[in-house]
Amino acid sequence: MMKRLFSPHTNVSMLETSKHWIMLLLVVFFSACTVNRQPKVDLQNVQFSARPKNIILLIGDGMALPQVSAHIYWKGVGETIFEQFKVVGFHESHSCRELVTDSAAGATAFSCGEKTTNGAIAVVPPKDKPCPTILEDLCKDGFATGMVVTCTATHATPASFIAHRELRAFTDEIALDFMKTPFDCLIAGGASNFENRRDKINLVDTLRQKGYVIRRGTAFNKLPLDGSKPFVVFTAENEPPTASAGRTYLPPATKIACEYLQKRSEKGFFLMVEGSQIDWAGHANDRNYLRAEMEDFDKTVRNALEFAASNGETLVIVTGDHECGGLALVQTQGKKRFEAVFSTRLHTAAMVPVYAYGPQAELFLGTYQNTEIYNKMMEALGK
Repeated sequence: MMKRLFSPHTNVSMLETSKHWIMLLLVVFFSACTVNRQPKVDLQNVQFSARPKNIILLIGDGMALPQVSAHIYWKGVGETIFEQFKVVGFHESHSCRELVTDSAAGATAFSCGEKTTNGAIAVVPPKDKPCPTILEDLCKDGFATGMVVTCTATHATPASFIAHRELRAFTDEIALDFMKTPFDCLIAGGASNFENRRDKINLVDTLRQKGYVIRRGTAFNKLPLDGSKPFVVFTAENEPPTASAGRTYLPPATKIACEYLQKRSEKGFFLMVEGSQIDWAGHANDRNYLRAEMEDFDKTVRNALEFAASNGETLVIVTGDHECGGLALVQTQGKKRFEAVFSTRLHTAAMVPVYAYGPQAELFLGTYQNTEIYNKMMEALGK
């Protein structure tokens, strides 16, 4: 083929045409190689304040080192946001009485700095005494506060930052606790827990009476993003769909929440963001489900870091509450390929990585108990 193309009998026009097609094919090839690649976030040469004004805590529920590792190899080494962090630590995730935690006890450790029993929401044994959460304390101190999650608002992790109940299953009671703290924004599923209730109380109406703008769905263009009013967005009546089924709101909602909360208080803000369904993918032992959720969470962390790098006064912490699925990366079909293999449908006791960026990020180096996430956040703020 090449001999015929460049034989002595080839005329100039044919040669130029061949060169043109070769160049076109090369352009198409290299464009295909770079598709879906996102530019690295510029995290260098950012002048940090001495202490953070804002804290963004991003929790990948069920995400530990195996899930992050699988995501890196699925996406391509050097292509994930996790690889850009310079400060990395580990936390030990066990609950008060068990080596393997659940999400309620795991989130309570983050929100209160206390070990509790599995299933408990921001209460501590032996008498299930309520423990004040970082969201509640900072709200009282004049900070703006918010949560963005891909589960219902009354699910274990968001509930542990604003409610106090002995069992995570008490979702109606957890919804009532949302009425006790004047948070600024909430983007989550689970509208039914606020209005289709056994006690017939319509908490959506209660929120409106308190001055909240209420929206449904994932169109954020009609929200008071100038910071003038608090708001709640119910993204679903019950649980939101999976990322692979078309759920895309977590990355843009995180960006919107950061920009909105910045306008709500001169003192600063606290935002908790959860990639809730990473855990559900582990329980389902579904690698495709996991892959889509990790990709969605990667984009979410990217948006948080871009916001932090733009002002130099925001501390970003990324971690998981526990590992789920007993995920292993097993070599298969050649030396550079792997298969994600699950060993259980339950949580495990694996240690969990902690990534940090921004003022006081160095506090998160090392290995420590999950309760230290709370302590380190408060220390970073000078509390």
